[in-house]
Amino acid sequence: MIDLSLAQASSRIATLLGAQESRSLDFKRIGSKHGRLIETICAFANSDGGVLALGIGDAKDLKPGAKPESRLFGIEENPEAFDDFRRQVMNRFTPAIERLHWLRLPCTLHNGQAGHVVLLRVEKSEQVHSVVGNGTWTRMDASNRELAAAEIADLTYQRGVKSAETLPMPVALDLLNTDAWRSYCGTRGLADMDLAVRLPRLGLAVPGKGGLQPLLAAVLLFADEPGALLAGQGMRADIRVFHYKGKAVLRSEVPNLLLPPKTISGPAVEQIAKAQAYVLERLAVGLTMEGSGFKTRYRYPERVIKEAITNAVVHRDYRLNRDIHIRIFDDRVEVESPGRLPGNLTPATIEKARSVPRNSLLAQHLREFPNPPNVDAGEGVPMMFAQMSQANLYEPLYREQLEAAVPTLVVTLLNEERPPLWVQVSDWIDRNGPIANSKLREISGLDTLAASKQLRQWVVQGVLVALPAASRQLASYTKPELAGLMDLTHSLSFGLDNENGNGEKPL
Repeated sequence: MIDLSLAQASSRIATLLGAQESRSLDFKRIGSKHGRLIETICAFANSDGGVLALGIGDAKDLKPGAKPESRLFGIEENPEAFDDFRRQVMNRFTPAIERLHWLRLPCTLHNGQAGHVVLLRVEKSEQVHSVVGNGTWTRMDASNRELAAAEIADLTYQRGVKSAETLPMPVALDLLNTDAWRSYCGTRGLADMDLAVRLPRLGLAVPGKGGLQPLLAAVLLFADEPGALLAGQGMRADIRVFHYKGKAVLRSEVPNLLLPPKTISGPAVEQIAKAQAYVLERLAVGLTMEGSGFKTRYRYPERVIKEAITNAVVHRDYRLNRDIHIRIFDDRVEVESPGRLPGNLTPATIEKARSVPRNSLLAQHLREFPNPPNVDAGEGVPMMFAQMSQANLYEPLYREQLEAAVPTLVVTLLNEERPPLWVQVSDWIDRNGPIANSKLREISGLDTLAASKQLRQWVVQGVLVALPAASRQLASYTKPELAGLMDLTHSLSFGLDNENGNGEKPL
């Protein structure tokens, strides 16, 4: 456990006392029973992570007129119980929760004595965890909720612990005896192309009612029309491309489409190639803005477009009844795929985290086609960030849309030149948390009005979002991928990885 000096801790304590409980922040005093604490750790790990502040009472228990510091009870309120809690953290979860970060902050307690509060940061986990003898929990806005059996199963698919690609499909094997199958066999040097023999050996078929059944991955890889075959199972597997005039979808009687939507189907390897070719063709055509005669020139690196489309097909959640949607505007391209980020990936960590394949069978066998769309080396997303930077464009924007009936992941590629100032601002936010107008003026030398205009422009572009504030003067801004942490937990937990490695250190 890392200890900070009193000076280092004071600002974090002030931030804590000004924060409210949320999806990623919880306050708990140390009592003799630890059930709620254990449930919260489980809920954070099964959701998007969070910070558990130990030794601080709830704000709602604060008496009228009392100072916020009166909430500081510290772990000294019950040191034996705190030690017992730390022991329970090591053995109350199945499977064990490993990536925990502890930070001890010295402070002056409510009674004037010197003491400590402890921040326990729980990372989003790759797995689904349960409390031994006490169920499986997830996090809501400011509380925990126990999951039912069906919800636990759904969470295992969301996380990628299980994948729909391994589900057996009631599809006749003859429908997989296609050019895609023969091309695959030729590349692998398989002389015997009997599907009934080869598919089980490849891990792509299992015995079922009425005979051998191909897995969903086999249908996606080899069927001429996988989307049509899967429709009866409540699944989809196609790509739809929409090319719009302007910068937004107009909800009018006449859609602002340049041409009818394009539906792209076929075996995965062909579907990816067709979608890539069609989108690149549309980008090469460009877009003449109505009334101005000005023609938009798209400057995206070809590799970035190809990788975004490939990732959408390879990593989408095929349980969900929704196609991949690619939307082309004059200032951006959006690639929207069904499902959330698998494993412990978040929009904030995807650039530097290791690859977490949701559909490993699909990815593995796609490598075996001629001119494969993926090398399956886990370098695709870092390449996208690097290529966009070299083209002097904004980095790819990842966001999860959870409000709709079907959760989706949207990757936005902006057709906007990145000003040099953005590099400084982006780095500052990564290191320090939200940025305000005053800090932007300090970094850039802009006056108040110019700084406000620049911040508003970045919000319109989508590279920044405004955080809730009591007044315009107190407004602050952060990156969209960090917004979920911006109920002050980002600034509280920033730097714990450097301070504390990858897990707990002994006291």
